[in-house]
Amino acid sequence: MGRITQRFETLSRQHKTALIPFVTAGDPQPSVTVPLMHAMVAAGADLIELGVPFSDPMADGPVIQRSSERALAHHVSLRDVLDMVQGFRAQDVETPIVLMGYLNPIEVMGYDSFAARAGDAGVDGVLVVDAPPEESRELVEVLRAAALDLVYLLAPTSTPERIARIAEVTSGFVYYVSFKGVTGAGHLDVDQVAAKLLPIRRMIELPVGVGFGIRDAASAAQIARVADAVIIGSATVRRMEDLADMPQRIPDTVCDFLSGLRAAIDAAGES
Repeated sequence: MGRITQRFETLSRQHKTALIPFVTAGDPQPSVTVPLMHAMVAAGADLIELGVPFSDPMADGPVIQRSSERALAHHVSLRDVLDMVQGFRAQDVETPIVLMGYLNPIEVMGYDSFAARAGDAGVDGVLVVDAPPEESRELVEVLRAAALDLVYLLAPTSTPERIARIAEVTSGFVYYVSFKGVTGAGHLDVDQVAAKLLPIRRMIELPVGVGFGIRDAASAAQIARVADAVIIGSATVRRMEDLADMPQRIPDTVCDFLSGLRAAIDAAGES
């Protein structure tokens, strides 16, 4: 059993909703990432979604785009990201890590090489935004052979046929995008999210995490009532951006923010 599945099963027994923060590896400088990952776990993160910097992050809004730009200014590559994961694993062998990124860096490294290096580093899952299941059969097979989960996105526009196709290849959990658009934009309608999750749960037995539009403790608590995981990205990265010139303050600032989300999510589960 992989770390992702094990973590969600543990949380289910505890009647808890997962908190999954996203940060871009190497933002605002490489030395921040591993201490920040440990701080997020200390603040109550159950899984970590670690972004791989990319020059054309088409699914991301301006906040996360700028985080990639800051990391790329330090020449952070996919290999560097895997080294960061390995550094994190020196002290934490339990917290699941999902790499979120785009297909080009993986293709450049080569599917087999990436899967082997990711597995050795301690990566648990991969979310490749621009690799739809219809076009990623080889990637699916290579990652599956390496016991790496491949997480897929579903959206309000996903048809039953699309959900069924995702159900055939995804593992670990599925990521439901709460509205149409890029990260950091749009308005969160929790009732609409709850309604959309019903057909997804009928067709996919895996946990469902919800992201996009979660900005604060109140919105995190709302989503916690309908989802298995609350995924928070732009709101965390925005706080890091405000401290880009004071990187030593980032772990404590993010820790304070996530601690508030953790408390709100737990309170929602008790109500």
